[in-house]
Amino acid sequence: RHFPCPPSSPKNLCVALEIQCNNGAVFVAGRYNKYSRNLPQTPWIIDGERKLESSVEELISEHLMAEFKADSFNFSSSGREDVDVRTLGNGRPFAIELVNPRRIHFTAEDMKGLQQTINNSSDKIQVRDLQLVTRSAIGRMKEGEEEKTKTYSALIWTDEAIEREDIAFLDDIKELKLDQKTPLRVLHRRPLAVRCRIIHTMRSEYIDEHHFRLHLKTQAGTYIKEFVHGDFGRTKPNIGSLLNRTADILELDVESVDVDWPPALDN
Repeated sequence: RHFPCPPSSPKNLCVALEIQCNNGAVFVAGRYNKYSRNLPQTPWIIDGERKLESSVEELISEHLMAEFKADSFNFSSSGREDVDVRTLGNGRPFAIELVNPRRIHFTAEDMKGLQQTINNSSDKIQVRDLQLVTRSAIGRMKEGEEEKTKTYSALIWTDEAIEREDIAFLDDIKELKLDQKTPLRVLHRRPLAVRCRIIHTMRSEYIDEHHFRLHLKTQAGTYIKEFVHGDFGRTKPNIGSLLNRTADILELDVESVDVDWPPALDN
């Protein structure tokens, strides 16, 4: 009723005012080690104020952005570590989406050279197994993340003196179930909940009467710091309650992230 059918032919020709060509996104994956205890994984900005000058994300992506000549990027990883935690061993899997790259063809040798460039640029991080991947392959990094295991090394202090025999029993504990209420330190960005987590194994190393090192293999998503000091009773049981004394964590290292992705390369 309002328009003729078929519609009438246009009287004016269409004119192209602008033509814009974009490349599809390119995806780069690898594993990173973090050796600094003063480096966040992503930019640390609170109330618009930057707290630290750099981050793992930026130290890696700045070189990828330059080589691929991309407009922007999106960083993701298999979990994350706190700013004061090192990531050692084979590193943590990560992936970066490069949006609208001007250069898209890279050989394996090109990627190896880019990896070396990143590693030479900073003593705070190193990357390995840097490679091009597909969008669908990135899903493997997140698949079953909660079921994967992670291995940690924690330096622990106790207020009361300990002997080797006081901590030896920790080595015999297997599949310890924890109830972890959302830690106070992350409550501002995580919903309040009680999560069941498992400490699969522990191995203690006595240092002196107030210090020992604990190696743990845990379910992914376990809050290790809170397992040590208890977080005012929000994590039960905890090292403090197991030892029947006050315990606190001085240093924490991630020793392995057991995700079989991306494929290991001959670097």
